[in-house]
Amino acid sequence: MIVGSLLIVTFSLSSLNIKSEAENQQLRSLAEYVATKSCEIISATTTNKLAVNFTLDLPPLVGNQRYWVQLKNDSSIAWVEIGYGTTPQSTDRQTLIPLKVSASGTYTSGSGPAVLQCQAQDAETYLSLSGGF
Repeated sequence: MIVGSLLIVTFSLSSLNIKSEAENQQLRSLAEYVATKSCEIISATTTNKLAVNFTLDLPPLVGNQRYWVQLKNDSSIAWVEIGYGTTPQSTDRQTLIPLKVSASGTYTSGSGPAVLQCQAQDAETYLSLSGGF
């Protein structure tokens, strides 16, 4: 009886760990997707000197959880951050955008479509992320 209970608990915990790891992998994949699309529209913007808008194909939930995505940069590099919840905060889930760009903006899942916007002005390129109806 005790051995059976221990096995059930062990398998339940193992199943939860596998589910959690799959959801974290999906979150990392979404950050990579946003970074990749950012690079594509930055390249199109700087090549053609046009403003580019792109609606991202992001799911409303990861697992059963809402999530946020934000673009950030410092003086030398830009990156995508992503995490669970509805309030963005600093996280170690970062994916670099390997192009020179000024990046900002936040999207929270469930708040309508996520839109990347990029424009080149003078020698600067600006990338923003927004969401809403």
